[in-house]
Amino acid sequence: MSAHCQLTGARPGFGNRVSHSHRRTSRRFDPNIQRKRYWLPSEGRHVRLTLSARAVKTVDGIGIEAAVARIRARGVKV
Repeated sequence: MSAHCQLTGARPGFGNRVSHSHRRTSRRFDPNIQRKRYWLPSEGRHVRLTLSARAVKTVDGIGIEAAVARIRARGVKV
């Protein structure tokens, strides 16, 4: 599963691990990605979305219809 959110577009960030001796090696900060299944009443079907934890809260607030409209506005197929 790719580490990006369909709603917010959150993708991994990159940085460095810094050891006690101050050596630096690269690391990745992955978003908290979850796969959620929602009922989409307007289309009479379920949709499975790859969302960050923050986006799951957004869907709870604005509703699945508005969330799917935002996802489609970004050009992502649902």
